[in-house]
Amino acid sequence: MSGWLALTSAAQAAGAPLGFDDARHLLNRTSFAANAEDIHAFARLTREQAAERLLGWARKPPVTAPPAWVDAPFESPRQMRMMGEEERKAFQREQFEKGIELRAWWLTEMLTTSSPFTEKMTLFWHNHFVSSQQKVRSPQLMYRQNVLLRRHALGNFGQLLHAVAKDPAMLIYLDGVSSRKGQPNENFAREVMELFTLGEGAYGEQDIKEAARAFTGWSLDPRGGEFVFRRALHDDGVKTVLGRSGRLDGEAVLDILLAQPQTAEFVVAKLWREFVSPRPDAQEVKRIARVFRDSGYEIRAALRALLVSDAFYARENRASLIKSPVDLVVGTLRQFGFSTGEVLPFVFATSGLGQNLFAPPNVRGWPGGENWINSSTLLGRKAFLERLFRVDETRAMLAAAAGGMERAKGTGRLTDGRERFLRAMMDVSFDGPGWLARFQGDAAALQRVVLAAAPVTAPPAGMQGMDLIRHLTMDPVYQLK
Repeated sequence: MSGWLALTSAAQAAGAPLGFDDARHLLNRTSFAANAEDIHAFARLTREQAAERLLGWARKPPVTAPPAWVDAPFESPRQMRMMGEEERKAFQREQFEKGIELRAWWLTEMLTTSSPFTEKMTLFWHNHFVSSQQKVRSPQLMYRQNVLLRRHALGNFGQLLHAVAKDPAMLIYLDGVSSRKGQPNENFAREVMELFTLGEGAYGEQDIKEAARAFTGWSLDPRGGEFVFRRALHDDGVKTVLGRSGRLDGEAVLDILLAQPQTAEFVVAKLWREFVSPRPDAQEVKRIARVFRDSGYEIRAALRALLVSDAFYARENRASLIKSPVDLVVGTLRQFGFSTGEVLPFVFATSGLGQNLFAPPNVRGWPGGENWINSSTLLGRKAFLERLFRVDETRAMLAAAAGGMERAKGTGRLTDGRERFLRAMMDVSFDGPGWLARFQGDAAALQRVVLAAAPVTAPPAGMQGMDLIRHLTMDPVYQLK
């Protein structure tokens, strides 16, 4: 095809209704799973209309009420220094239990939200501006950071960057609270360049040292867990960062980073790997990065340009991304309309498959992609799906196991964890006949909804009902999006 014909064909495709397959692809990438009703609704829209509708659905506040303790007086982890051994163990146990409650809260929001794209983007930023409960040791601060990320999830990247730099969880995680004049800690200065904005190779060691001086005095009020600037600890001397000199403070350094073209390209390339394919197209990244910068770093502008691009809809990029554990677990529950009670089993499922919410493995976050799959996690994924689609058959066994355990008394927290887990699994149900009825026996239509591409092993002729669902969800293609 000549270049002119290719451009004409692409323009025609962009202005035409998406159709079923393109709509499914868009929704499968931007939500946790696509359902037939939404696919048919989006199939009538053009690329531009579909992107606008998705972005218009985004919401900031969650619909799920957070745990009651998020509004309680702040409990600083530093208070453990004054505790006796037993009191310290009790405090640590309570923090651990609150951490589980926090994960359950976010997973519940993912399962029930009418704006899954918001949760996808909140999770994206959680894996970009990484902090971990394991080091922060404060569920309250991790909750506040999650609220911050959701508030800015589809807002302005510059505002998000400035807000995260002062976020208490981040200050603890990257040791900003200990950074002071004469003894600047370089952790945040390094990561804000390498992982948050520029990427490796776009700065020097001296830039890190000078930037670290600019962030001195950014600290935490231990009484309320809020950001505080301690002027007496700030180095107000002249500094030079990426060629800019002056009495730079942290805000000025962040603005210098935002002024670098590489920042927009770095963020867009990461968005590309999240939504398009594992290998970004350098020219397309530069094009979308220009849109991003020209908009003043509006995240919606970058996403809109990405989601209407030919590359996003290209055949070679279908079924090219591996579902994360959250994609797999939440997506399966949402797509098939599972009814759940307490989500504790699914908190443990995502963690067991390698994605423990609020606890990325290190400052680089979850590497994703092919790293999601190994011999252990692949078996775990298949075992999870097998148990999930046979939950009605195993309910009697679960009831017997739960009935044989003495119910824990008292607080009702995780002291009775195994019993809670079993009883939560007993609350899980799937109306297979009801879900299948919408397809009216059309196995091909069902397959087009469930899988991002043709299955590795085609279903035997005449296979229907739950046998067909199990066959498709156990196919390797079900692990892809």
